[in-house]
Amino acid sequence: MPELEITLDRLHRLLARHGLEALLLQRVSSFAWATGGAASYINTAATNGAASLLITPAGRYLITDNIEAPRMAREEHLDQQGWTFEIGPWHAQSGAIERLSAGLKLGADGPYPGAVDLSRELAETRSVLSPEALARFRALGAACSEAVNAAAQAVRPGLTEYELAAHLALEAQRRGAQPTVVLVATDERIFNFRHPLPTAKKLERYAMLILCGRQRGLVCSITRLVHFGPLPAELRAKAEATARIDAAMIHATRAGVTLGDVFQAAIDAYAQAGFAGEWQLHHQGGPAGYEPRELLATPGSPFRVQAGQAYAWNPSITGTKSEDTILVGAEGQPNEVITTTPGWPMIDVSIDGQAYPRPAIWER
Repeated sequence: MPELEITLDRLHRLLARHGLEALLLQRVSSFAWATGGAASYINTAATNGAASLLITPAGRYLITDNIEAPRMAREEHLDQQGWTFEIGPWHAQSGAIERLSAGLKLGADGPYPGAVDLSRELAETRSVLSPEALARFRALGAACSEAVNAAAQAVRPGLTEYELAAHLALEAQRRGAQPTVVLVATDERIFNFRHPLPTAKKLERYAMLILCGRQRGLVCSITRLVHFGPLPAELRAKAEATARIDAAMIHATRAGVTLGDVFQAAIDAYAQAGFAGEWQLHHQGGPAGYEPRELLATPGSPFRVQAGQAYAWNPSITGTKSEDTILVGAEGQPNEVITTTPGWPMIDVSIDGQAYPRPAIWER
């Protein structure tokens, strides 16, 4: 079944379960998912885009203004997908949503007057990716891993975190992966902050590069660390422990288990590594897709892992972190790491006879 048909079928089933007649999609992520990867944003940090989708019993509508409509048709080709364009002037509210949904029981992907908020349900629904989306995700994963690898090659002592972030953003953008999150820390800042916005601080020995790259709506996450000179013994031990925790989480992420099950595996792995309390200092990640995380894993979460989902786990022990994006394999098939970085030094981890090589800190 073509991707658009799969998505529309899921949306209609969701409406039926909730006894609703119409659905409004305003989020950038929802818009991309429902159109096979089209972009509705102008501001790359915006939650809601400059165009919305409305599905009713009478038809499927794309609601936007006269600025965005030409690109939506000529470059995104959304008119060819069967969306009826409702175009208003840029300088006034068109009222199209109210007019087209009048008298209908309306659901939405976020707060909207008179609508049932289905944001949580939609995040879960779109977390299972179509075959076409999985193919796009693999290409994105390769682009992001290449970008981080190239940026790491450019890391040199004396560069500021701003300069390191610029390298990372450039390498992502030149490969068609829009850098929606670029975090960089050096030296003591890696130990102080889990979400390190780059600063003017200059690199002395140790750098952390974090990227979330977006392409055709999908978002891939990856972290790599570089150290100049031999690693201190304590830092090496932490990196190896983090690698074992990450491997335990990837191993536990199998179709049919809950996020709560995976989270418990993480808690156990932290304890076994001798860092029992560290998981409380930062979230551990969760299912990915059209958001960096469609939702965050928490203890006891009932959300079910399914084949065809993507996950970005990011366990951390103060001073180190391990993060890649994976696709959940079908029964009997291994999970697939789509951000593997060829040539990067790895830490070999084996669980139940299965190998889970995890990225090491690159000693330069």
